[in-house]
Amino acid sequence: MKKFGIHILISTIGEFILYLQGNNPNKRPNFMDKHQELSTAQKISADRNRTNILKNSEQKTIRFLCERLPLWMTPDVLTAIGFLGSIMVFLGFWFGRTDSHFLLVSVVGFAIQWFGDSLDGRIAYYRDIPRKWYGFSLDMTMDWLSTILIGLGFFFYLPEDHRIYVYTFIVAYGWTMIIALLKYKVTDKYEIDTEAGFGPTELRIILCTLIGLEAFFPFILAYVSLLLNVILYVINGFDFIKLLKLANARDAEEKLAKK
Repeated sequence: MKKFGIHILISTIGEFILYLQGNNPNKRPNFMDKHQELSTAQKISADRNRTNILKNSEQKTIRFLCERLPLWMTPDVLTAIGFLGSIMVFLGFWFGRTDSHFLLVSVVGFAIQWFGDSLDGRIAYYRDIPRKWYGFSLDMTMDWLSTILIGLGFFFYLPEDHRIYVYTFIVAYGWTMIIALLKYKVTDKYEIDTEAGFGPTELRIILCTLIGLEAFFPFILAYVSLLLNVILYVINGFDFIKLLKLANARDAEEKLAKK
């Protein structure tokens, strides 16, 4: 983490110096492809297939932001911003133990996390500077570290007799990530949304709604934590069954190709 932080700092300083030397955000270069063949929407969705409920609204927002972000906001800087959001979520839970209104800090943290996590890879493709496997490795690692950090905050906030639900939720979310990775291996297509149409954005909105309510009506999270676990495990179960069908189909195709 120390080396990663140094790398982010150097990258940020370098880009910011270039920005101060004349990269006026109002005179930004045209990041459209050389032959004007790809639209912004096509470029930012080049490596993944989104099927979540809020797909259209989210993609329009990401496209709007990609076209306007200052040049010093590099993919690595955005990744760091996203992780900063995760730290804010943790701190909101931590201080919320004594005053539930601090939970609103967690809501803001989730918004910042969405900003960084959703734009780091998309801005790379928009600017034609993607590092596919570097970005994929970094993204998965930071997602898991963020999940652990947020889970810890949730763990310390909940009453002791409900903390087991945090553990089972982290396990369930880890299973979700494993299914996404396995599906990528089997189909060569990276999909982060469940078959039910829920993705990270929808999950953030649900959690922010519950956390916002908890800030004014304590104990809501304790009561719904079990329900959230059940829903996530059911969704994962259906996704796992589909994964097995996809894997079986690929096995059949490979056997046929060998004949």
